[in-house]
Amino acid sequence: MTNDTQTRPQAAVVPDRASARAFVDEHILPHADAYDRQGAIPEELLERIGAAGLWAPFLPPETGGAGLDMVTLGEIHEEVGRGCSSVRSLLTVHTMLAWTLQRWGTAAQREQWGPLLASGGVLGAFCLSEPGAGSDAAGITTTAVPKGDGWVLNGVKKWTTNGQRADLFLVFAKTESSIGAFLVPRDTPGVTVRPLDDMLGTRASMLAEVTLGDVRLGPDALLGPSGFAAGMVLTGTLDLGRYSVAAGSVGIIQACLDASASYASRRMVGGSPISELPLIQAKLSDMVTDVRAARLLLAEAGRLKDVGDSATLMATWIAKYFASTAAVRHASEAVQVHGANGCSPDYPVARYYRDAKVMEIIEGSNEIQRITIAAEAHREGGR
Repeated sequence: MTNDTQTRPQAAVVPDRASARAFVDEHILPHADAYDRQGAIPEELLERIGAAGLWAPFLPPETGGAGLDMVTLGEIHEEVGRGCSSVRSLLTVHTMLAWTLQRWGTAAQREQWGPLLASGGVLGAFCLSEPGAGSDAAGITTTAVPKGDGWVLNGVKKWTTNGQRADLFLVFAKTESSIGAFLVPRDTPGVTVRPLDDMLGTRASMLAEVTLGDVRLGPDALLGPSGFAAGMVLTGTLDLGRYSVAAGSVGIIQACLDASASYASRRMVGGSPISELPLIQAKLSDMVTDVRAARLLLAEAGRLKDVGDSATLMATWIAKYFASTAAVRHASEAVQVHGANGCSPDYPVARYYRDAKVMEIIEGSNEIQRITIAAEAHREGGR
């Protein structure tokens, strides 16, 4: 896709938690189960997200964004995750591309793509995982070989969120000296997209396998440095993705709490609502406690991002680990509260249960998280 339709950036909508919550309650929450069954997000909603200024509100106003801080971005992604993890997943990968462009792109790259990413005129996707490489980014086999003044990419990327719909891919590939990040428009010759359907969770996130066969790119396709410092690009991109997944996990816990509290107050056993049963009360109290704790961990990670403190990397690991494991635990309990109804498609907790499990795997599996957090504990002496 070219930037032929690019226009001067308009004054951006400035979203916040309250406006995001209202948007989710009106446009996402009532339809999330239908999206899950259909395995896709409708174009109408994608356009509404753009009109609400939710695609990349952290981009600067001169690019068409709202200059939003990271704490508020986390709150927005939490609200969207409360409504639908698939929609939040689309925001996540779009955020990863747009932030990386803003942080590492040249002035020409930012001018070409920034306004389109801010408005949603171009939607982004993140291509790192491969059939044989997931959390081990060093194990990727996709290559980027210099040719003339440009590059030739070959390889296969799998589990690409929004791959079925995205207009622009952020592709990580091995170069002679490191791992490079490349901007690859969907319509580039040699790019082939194969949908991946019937996944366990986030079934409407439009996953795809992206094959790159002798994809020829110009010198302006490289995003950021190509040498040793290229690792910083990947680290920063993954950190933003992890932050968004942590936020979405908080949203899942909140959704489980909302659904369980509502159901328990209506479900009668022996003439009384099950909300009066001590074991049900214990489940709800744990949900209340963990959603507040996870929200505080997320806010701390966002605050550290806003002040430019490198400690945000570990804070984000911790927030994502805690929130994702709590989401799985409480989604399971939410199904239990609902009994047989919780196993049916008539109640959203079955979707929360499936979506929550995905959160423990993406953007660094929980096993990798625990190793990383433990290593930091040793380095800091447990402080």
